[in-house]
Amino acid sequence: MKKNGILNSHISEVLSRIGHTDTIVIADCGLPIPDETIRIDLSLKKGTPSFIETLQVVLEDMKIEKVTLANEIKVNNPDIEEKVTNLLNGDPIEYVTHEELKQLTKKAKAVIRTGEVTPYANIILHAGVIF
Repeated sequence: MKKNGILNSHISEVLSRIGHTDTIVIADCGLPIPDETIRIDLSLKKGTPSFIETLQVVLEDMKIEKVTLANEIKVNNPDIEEKVTNLLNGDPIEYVTHEELKQLTKKAKAVIRTGEVTPYANIILHAGVIF
């Protein structure tokens, strides 16, 4: 049994396979997930697990070089945007429209669906390198 890190075997597998510039998405429970994209569904009930809780755990295990958020988060969910910004420690944030973000999920290696029920709580993580 694993001692540390992500216990979810599907997330662990995706993270071990991604390379530089590959993307994964952490999403609220309402984001449409394209049929061609791997869905890792963590949602148990409304709010569980939360978007931020899931993001924190993934960031402990993944090197990122930037993230993408929807512009709409600034007005419609500033609390989540602030928490995301604080977790990133200065990593760059790119903003696109929510419609563009949904289109970008088609290129992601996987979408991790949380139980989050607040608007625009979705993020695209762009993999960095550890060297």
